Amino acid sequence: MTSTIAGVSRRAVLKMMAAAGGLAVTGVPPVAAREDMRSRAIPSSGEEVPVVGLGTARTFNLDPGEERAPLRGVLREFFAAGGRVIDTSPMYGTAETVIGDLLGDMDHPQVFYATKVWTRGQEAGIQQMEASAERMGTDVIDLIQVHNLVDWRTQLETLRRWKEEGRIRYLGITHHQVSAFDDLERIMRDEDLDWVQLPLSLATPEAADRLLPLAADRGVAVLVNRPFENGGLFRAVRGRELPEWADEFGAGSWAQLFLKYVLAHSEVTCVIPATSDPEHAADNMRAGMGPLPDAGQRKRMRELWESLA
Repeated sequence: MTSTIAGVSRRAVLKMMAAAGGLAVTGVPPVAAREDMRSRAIPSSGEEVPVVGLGTARTFNLDPGEERAPLRGVLREFFAAGGRVIDTSPMYGTAETVIGDLLGDMDHPQVFYATKVWTRGQEAGIQQMEASAERMGTDVIDLIQVHNLVDWRTQLETLRRWKEEGRIRYLGITHHQVSAFDDLERIMRDEDLDWVQLPLSLATPEAADRLLPLAADRGVAVLVNRPFENGGLFRAVRGRELPEWADEFGAGSWAQLFLKYVLAHSEVTCVIPATSDPEHAADNMRAGMGPLPDAGQRKRMRELWESLA
């Protein structure tokens, strides 16, 4: 089944897919029938990571006593499909603590922990990063990124020292706004980085022409945030059927189409959609399996999006 039905929710469509195709209720085939999750190499080391990760902004920020069962389900679906990269930040409220608590209570494969430093001053940065490690329950954080470039010179200095000491494995920078691309470009050219995190979607394609080629040239891995534009892409296609040609590259839902557009850019190492719904998590993970759009199909996706604007 490759199309949604006007007015039907994403959850309902996934359940109809399950009934029609013998899928699990989450919309994902049984483990034995699944394709393997794609992986891509981090240029600075050659280490491979799965191409679909998990973002936690807003979705993992729970109040004390708030129900955590749905997020436990998200993590189960994420790991079952081959996920490893979990991205968070002290900016995201209780997300780091919730991640640490949930992972501490469940069996899981090796996690690639990615968080951020989001403060000014060397000592404040050190204290924040130490607190992040404690909240997530890990001695070594795989990746720490300077969040939104806040005091980036100071924090990169500390991160380089921590990398030499083995307290982190990779360092990077982030921003979520196109208006920051001038600064991202300058820092990517002048500094030795392992990762850059930036926005890329059908609605925000600018990074594809400007920053992705630079990342490839500089040997910097790319983590993509906001692939759904905080749900804006889904609102734009509400009531519309998925085009039949989406089946050409294995997209069985709008979420998979949106994510496969991002992953079709070979410079992208990993995309981090965020959700608090286990069914949506399972659906998102399918985007990292099977074929990806070629240049012609990606152009067709852009034309479709432009016709909706």
